[in-house]
Amino acid sequence: MNIRFNDGAASDPVQDGRDAAARVAALQAARDFPDFEAAVTVDYRSHGRTLVVGSACDALPLADRLAGALAVTVLLLDEPDASDRPQPRLYPVHRAQTVAVAGWLGAFEARWRAAGQPVGEGRFDLVLDLCPARLIASHQRPHGYYAPGDGEAARMKAVEALEGMVGDFEKPKYFSYKERICAHGRNGIHACSACVDICSAKAIVSDGDRVKVNPYLCAGCGACGTVCPTGAMSYAYPPAPFTGKRIQTALRAFREAGGAQPVLLLHDAQGLDVIERLGDSVPGRILPFSLHHVASTGIDVWLAALAYGAAGVAVLTTGEEAPQYVQALGEQMRIAQAVLDGLGYAGPHFQLLQLAGGPQASPLEAAQELALALRHAPRGDTPSAPAVFHLAADKRNTLDYALDHLHRHAPQQPSHIGLPDKAPFGALAIDRQACSLCMSCVGVCPANALQDGQGAPQLRFIEKNCVQCGLCANTCPENAIALMPRISFAPERMAAVVLNESQPFHCIRCSKPFGTLQMVENMLGRLGSHPAFAANLDRLRMCGDCRVIDMMAPADEMQVTPLRRN
Repeated sequence: MNIRFNDGAASDPVQDGRDAAARVAALQAARDFPDFEAAVTVDYRSHGRTLVVGSACDALPLADRLAGALAVTVLLLDEPDASDRPQPRLYPVHRAQTVAVAGWLGAFEARWRAAGQPVGEGRFDLVLDLCPARLIASHQRPHGYYAPGDGEAARMKAVEALEGMVGDFEKPKYFSYKERICAHGRNGIHACSACVDICSAKAIVSDGDRVKVNPYLCAGCGACGTVCPTGAMSYAYPPAPFTGKRIQTALRAFREAGGAQPVLLLHDAQGLDVIERLGDSVPGRILPFSLHHVASTGIDVWLAALAYGAAGVAVLTTGEEAPQYVQALGEQMRIAQAVLDGLGYAGPHFQLLQLAGGPQASPLEAAQELALALRHAPRGDTPSAPAVFHLAADKRNTLDYALDHLHRHAPQQPSHIGLPDKAPFGALAIDRQACSLCMSCVGVCPANALQDGQGAPQLRFIEKNCVQCGLCANTCPENAIALMPRISFAPERMAAVVLNESQPFHCIRCSKPFGTLQMVENMLGRLGSHPAFAANLDRLRMCGDCRVIDMMAPADEMQVTPLRRN
């Protein structure tokens, strides 16, 4: 268990009793909240065409049972025994040396090859994978794909599940994607790939300057929305406003019933099994809060919960989660705690609970481990008054509300707080000597944090909008931009400030401004040896129109054109 112990005041039996009664009121208030109904669903259809892959001794007995209810095809990966006589079966059996499978419930595609045989292929609705190494290696397996391993009980459970997987099925569409504000890429240059990297179902892939999500593979963990800096990817089952309202309702009921220092214990269905074994040994101030997946919330929801009056947020992981989810939750906690530390709120406020034994831990061991951890749950300082705002559909707006409230009621009110890498807030450091004001960074910024001078040779920046995606730094041809992760509470964070500026350079032929002095000097250095300019460097000091006129003029014709120098 990863525990940050809290050495706060000793437990008060009287307050413990109040907390226990207040928790009953809080949980009842949360239960009375109406259930969320998904408005958009993803549909599957299975006709029962089932592929069974494995050795003969493993695959054939299970295929015989499945053949009574499903249309079975078997791929055997071992060589036939010369002493065995092939037995006639009512389903096709193929031999294969290599097999590749991809897809999802109702839409699996398989290709296989055997020595001296043409490549075989087929489409299937279901897959039973009995191979030593899984054919689909993603941590989160697609619906309709079963790889139970070596255990006999697990294999029989998979067979029973497969027998019921015929018909029409649906699930919620777990995500929402706003392509316009996605920071994945611009003009073929990539920066943010947080959602692609974290998805354990391999449902998100790069698609040019944007990402593409396969809703059939998406398993609903919500981690993509948790790590997305802009809010382009968000969780929709339920959306943040719904979750925030439940949290706010529960914390208000707990406070009004006399409870103190409440801690939200975020868990999923697997975590609930462990919590329920603790019974009355769960401290009264611990409020279990169920999620579809523990990775579906991050700093926006957590900071809002603290603004509502929670003394801490604990997240319970059971070992079933993909490792990258646990890592991301830890990073989110470090960012949020850095903000609270900078504001002077005594902490810690966050606790990442990891059952050391993982899924293999005995129920008793897991319960004992959790009981110990919850006795040391956070007792962080809270704002002097609970917030009344509601979570917004836009992640950045929610963060603005929460941070503004926490800062307004904070013991300390610094203008800036340094944050760890990967924080979605920050400023930019500009090398003014290198920056040529080409405005490439302005064109790629997905958050409108970088702006041009609206006719003047200026680079302007609105820090409040910056998500630290890195597109500007990756695009800059001069390598003149560096990210500075921090959170700013200064009034000027809302306004456009000038990061760099220069005097305009005027065309030496027509006097029209067309760039900056440094830009022209850079062109002279880079293009001075180019055949089009080597014999007449003044062309680089002309605007585009005058440069064309000068290049098209007959070489043997005398011209008198007044030129000026900047």
